Amino acid sequence: MADQTPQKYHQPANRGTWVQTERAGHEAWAMLINKHPKAAQLLHILVAHMDEKAALVASHKLLAQLCDVSIMTIRRSLVVLVEQNFIQTVRVGSERGGVLAYIINSRIAWADSRENLKYAAFNARVLVTSSEQTESLEGPELKQTPILAPGDLQMPHGPGLPPPAQDSLDGLIPDLPAAQKSEQM
Repeated sequence: MADQTPQKYHQPANRGTWVQTERAGHEAWAMLINKHPKAAQLLHILVAHMDEKAALVASHKLLAQLCDVSIMTIRRSLVVLVEQNFIQTVRVGSERGGVLAYIINSRIAWADSRENLKYAAFNARVLVTSSEQTESLEGPELKQTPILAPGDLQMPHGPGLPPPAQDSLDGLIPDLPAAQKSEQM
């Protein structure tokens, strides 16, 4: 049996470097480039950063930075993309202070098997930028609970904790199990 030990431990899952598109989607995208070039540019950015379920959560400010346009241009472009069914938006949180999740129409682009497209609304990749944070994204080191992903192996490390024990109560001898000698021997 071949050694199935992973080469890299505790590495995040690879998001993948490809997306798929349909020819009809390319034709619709080409028409969008002609009529609404900034909306088409935004769609490229959304597709480039979406996860394998074709979803992404990002602020308007960050999308404006990625497209090198104003926030108002992003808002107008999102209206075009939603009206022409290139994307769907889902509000995460309240209207004030919430953000939108962008779900790319699976007839335009996807990065997973066709059978998994029905789950697109339930997962999303979240993009944030340090300029929108009150604290640094590289804050203090947080405690982490190890999680094993498929193919990972548990590799104990360090001395560990001593086994749990309870001190005896004063005046009481613990009742320890003992083997009794049979009298018929």
